[in-house]
Amino acid sequence: MSLRSTLVPLVLSAAVAAALAGCSQSAPADAASAGNAAAFDLSKVDAPVTSFNVADLEPSIPACTDLNGHVNSKWLAANPVPGDRTSWGSFEVLGERSLAIQHAIVEQVAAAQPAAGSIEAKLGDLWRTGMDQAAIDAAGLAPLQPALDEIASLKDSAGIVGLLRERHAIGLGPVFSFGANADYKDSGTVIGYAGQGGLGLPEKGYYFDEDKAPIRAAYLEYIGKLLALSGVDADEATKQARAVLDFETRLARASLSRIELRDPAKRYNPVSAGEANRITPNFDWNAFFDTLQVPAKEKFSLAQPEFFAEFDRMLVDTPVEAWQAYLRFHTLDAAAPYLAAPFEEANFAFHSQALRGQKEMLPRWKRVLGVVNASMGEALGQLYVQAAFPPESKAQMQQLVQNLSAALKVRLENLDWMGEETKKRALEKWASFTPKIGYPDKWRSWDGLETTSEGYLANVRAARAFNHRYMLDRIGKPVDRTEWGMTPQTVNAYYNSTRNEIVFPAAILQPPFFDPKADPALNYGGIGAVIGHEMMHGYDDSGSQFDARGNFDLWWTPEDRKLFEERADRLVAQFDGYEALPGKHVKGRLTLGENIGDLGGLTVAYDAMRMALSRNPDADVVVDGMTQDQRFFANWATVWRRNFTENELRVRLETDPHAPANFRANGAPSNMPAFAQAFGCKAGDPMVREERVVIW
Repeated sequence: MSLRSTLVPLVLSAAVAAALAGCSQSAPADAASAGNAAAFDLSKVDAPVTSFNVADLEPSIPACTDLNGHVNSKWLAANPVPGDRTSWGSFEVLGERSLAIQHAIVEQVAAAQPAAGSIEAKLGDLWRTGMDQAAIDAAGLAPLQPALDEIASLKDSAGIVGLLRERHAIGLGPVFSFGANADYKDSGTVIGYAGQGGLGLPEKGYYFDEDKAPIRAAYLEYIGKLLALSGVDADEATKQARAVLDFETRLARASLSRIELRDPAKRYNPVSAGEANRITPNFDWNAFFDTLQVPAKEKFSLAQPEFFAEFDRMLVDTPVEAWQAYLRFHTLDAAAPYLAAPFEEANFAFHSQALRGQKEMLPRWKRVLGVVNASMGEALGQLYVQAAFPPESKAQMQQLVQNLSAALKVRLENLDWMGEETKKRALEKWASFTPKIGYPDKWRSWDGLETTSEGYLANVRAARAFNHRYMLDRIGKPVDRTEWGMTPQTVNAYYNSTRNEIVFPAAILQPPFFDPKADPALNYGGIGAVIGHEMMHGYDDSGSQFDARGNFDLWWTPEDRKLFEERADRLVAQFDGYEALPGKHVKGRLTLGENIGDLGGLTVAYDAMRMALSRNPDADVVVDGMTQDQRFFANWATVWRRNFTENELRVRLETDPHAPANFRANGAPSNMPAFAQAFGCKAGDPMVREERVVIW
């Protein structure tokens, strides 16, 4: 697992890979600083959203038997996973709408010949060079050849260490991860974090589990194919592929599992460079930080020290030829999506097709748009909010957040299992929550990023190095709390434990999550539950170990922590019992944080809805033959409608901290008396649990 995936804020769903955007902004003029909405013509955007519709309900599947089946079975049967996807549901449909808007924007930006040095000009360069398949194919391997030549010239351990330093300095670091994040014990300051990495398969179990043998075989074949495409003799490529897999297997053996990495203590190990050098005597951290030009010698986190001890041993006991094969392959693998068609197709055939069951590539415009988002996502987001984010959505969201916050406070104050000392600290944390809605207060600068009208890989690498330097330059400085971890055009949401903030980007504020014109039930069952979910991450198994200031500090009394863990264990057991595929169950411990978020978030959202309706009884109306309570739970299920390819589901069961969507649709409601009451469920019905899990 990379440093980013262990340290970044917890997200609501893994459906979309990007991020979010911020809360209170300076003013609408902020978003308009690069132009205005009228500058973009979205009249040709045709991308409908999916929203709750009573016509979708399946009466033959009672809600008390299977809420997900009752609400979603018709839609799921009519909407199989498209050939260029591995999952398809509410998130993906809304993501398609966001992509369509982004597509219109970049096409118009690229055609407009914007001023040199502007974000529009840089976005245009990325877009045009990415879309020029003919030029990319004609260039072949030439754009990557200098990097491969560097690897070919390695002669000893010292050369390997030097290359690792240089690659890490430009954001291409192999073997381990290094990045910046708030100090877990001093959340107002940014420090460096080094963490395990270097694996080409999704998780350490893929290197050892018997049922993953076919994936290992496909990976071995892919490594050999990519090496052969780069000019390595076929027999030699096969030999080197085995060396690469053996190399990674050794790293995997020294790595922690995804479940183990849920523990913040396994992600934080502050040391000085001198102390770290005792763990890695063959890898000098002082020299590493000098190369990266970061002030980290006095203190940085060397998480997973056992991994780094093994990496250090490999520097001296692994042949240079094996290191060269490993570095050559990963250099090729990282660049393949931006190279000529044979490299990109080989990369797709393993990572998407063999591993996840995707039948065909996304169209080129979507692939390139994904790269634009990864390279200059916030710049594109600045244009996105001009074109597609109405100010009234932000205002209504702010009110919803206030209502959810008030409901959460009442629940915390009335917990019957928590002592007063711990409850006081829990309320302190509640009082310090910071919500961000829509997009950032201030946009980051892109000054210094040099793009070109020729060379796709060159532009991608320039953006990667620029963003990496931007991240490294935070080290040793105060945390900038105006920054966002996601872009406005991302369909997702997150909680950041070191900032104690909840963040909701513009793109998620659409149906089925949010509709300014909808009745209260739909918005509370949609975005209201999302808001509650993100708030509850502050009190899940991991987030609850950070205090009101965002410091890693277990603020619980031992007695209360024991009670919390007993309740959490019951939720683990509940999800362990869900069988996603024959013989393959959900990992309740891996998904615990998200399941706590769902259970607490949906409960708080329901409370908030009832509080709002008590103040406005006229809104507590029956719509399309359903009460507000019924529509609340139905829209919750609508949010979680999703189909998967079987391979994608298998990968997620091993790696995703979120349970499969159908179990999320049913899991939280089955623990809530309000659900049973809404649909008239009785004891013994599958959606009524004998022993309900109640945490928050």
